[in-house]
Amino acid sequence: MTVDGALAVARTLGIERLDAMLLLAHHLKRSREWLLAHPDATLDRAAQARFEADSRRRADAVPLAYLTGVREFRGLALNVGTAVLVPRPDTETLADWAIEVVAAMPATPRPRVVDLGTGSGALALAVAAACPHADVTATDASETALAVASANAQRLDLSVHFRLGDWWQAVAGQSFDLAVSNPPYVAADDPHLNALRHEPRQALVAGDGGLAALRQIVAHARADLVGWLLLEHGWDQADAVHKLLSQAGFSDIETRRDLQGQRRCTGGRLG
Repeated sequence: MTVDGALAVARTLGIERLDAMLLLAHHLKRSREWLLAHPDATLDRAAQARFEADSRRRADAVPLAYLTGVREFRGLALNVGTAVLVPRPDTETLADWAIEVVAAMPATPRPRVVDLGTGSGALALAVAAACPHADVTATDASETALAVASANAQRLDLSVHFRLGDWWQAVAGQSFDLAVSNPPYVAADDPHLNALRHEPRQALVAGDGGLAALRQIVAHARADLVGWLLLEHGWDQADAVHKLLSQAGFSDIETRRDLQGQRRCTGGRLG
């Protein structure tokens, strides 16, 4: 089978050309540019078998990042696996906002930042990379997820403290100038969940129509936060999160839109 033949097989399975090329490049340990320049190159039987097997998995909605083991987030190549959500481009909206807030703290020589429910470490590592003067902590209730994030930090040579625990409980008694979180916010009956069936459900789904984790984070923020809380949420949850923050005594509440123009992140300030 040639490169073009392999891509044709993927096409018959309904896989987008870009995904097929990235998957094939991964198995051949070549670049996309090489594939384009060598359409008649022949795959060995082992590579062909691996590509065809992963093509079938991709056709079953397994995220491409789980098949290649890597996802880029704000210029950082993160290793990912089935224990963590695949970082989304829309979450870069939250990362950009967090970095903007840290940059606006010139009077704080070492801003204290916490990423609650870090997963792959995407948010914490993006802040650590852009703001090396910040003191960044990342938490997660999953030991496996925390191990993924910690390994990413070590490989990227970024300084982040990792703490095991549920939301604020992992950092009880500490104080932070900024907290960020991309918690589970999908309702249990959301029709889109089937398309996400290969990702960890506990990182996606929350009770109370998707608001339970967001409500918990906001309600317990005052004990450990002296500054900003920035949250990612569902496209239709901005008003509800705004209300939660307002009722908890936050000021300067604002909502930011994602790359698709959806109201994706809401945050405010304590103190």
